[in-house]
Amino acid sequence: MHLSIQRLATPILISRASSTTNIGIAMASQHDSVFIHESAYVDQPCEIGQGTKIWHFAHVLRDCRIGAQCSIGQNVMVGPAVLIGQRCKIQNNVSLYDGVVLEDDVFCGPSCVFTNVINPRAAIERKSQFLRTTVRRGATIGANATIVCGVELGAYCFIAAGAVVTKTVPAFALMMGVAARRVGWISAAGARLDTALVCPVDGSRYAESTPDHLIRLED
Repeated sequence: MHLSIQRLATPILISRASSTTNIGIAMASQHDSVFIHESAYVDQPCEIGQGTKIWHFAHVLRDCRIGAQCSIGQNVMVGPAVLIGQRCKIQNNVSLYDGVVLEDDVFCGPSCVFTNVINPRAAIERKSQFLRTTVRRGATIGANATIVCGVELGAYCFIAAGAVVTKTVPAFALMMGVAARRVGWISAAGARLDTALVCPVDGSRYAESTPDHLIRLED
């Protein structure tokens, strides 16, 4: 698993703090190299890697772990025990619930949706039935996409805007639709691959080991 937060040499234990100038203008708080906007809440205990920025109205709940150099956007909720690797970008209005794991370099587009219970009922508590959702290294989730819980999104896959993912996604898969289906392959650089399976951006080469499994070839 590519989750570099597990290897942080100096994770920061931090809680929300704020300060004001002598003219009463609210200012952001900063702990070493972690930036937290003054409107955000960060509950204790949690671990936040250096260089991470937490923006307006975000709420980071206790016992989560966030890697270095992440961006946590406006109105984002990071639930208890959530794991986020390094260099992840969580855009505005995303909720990461208990059971969600993001490996390094994951992009979550604005208002994309995660869940953690497959059959919720208001009158029935199912906290013991949370399902894990794992997003592998380098994956992209487009704006307003929905990820039904209990699946794995493969490394460098690309979930198109508005797609609804109901099953596990292979690495490098380009997924579209409701329910989402694979419509092609995409490179680690984010370029759609043609039948030659050569990335037009960086020239990297790929091969299908099976009809539903793509691998990147080493130079």
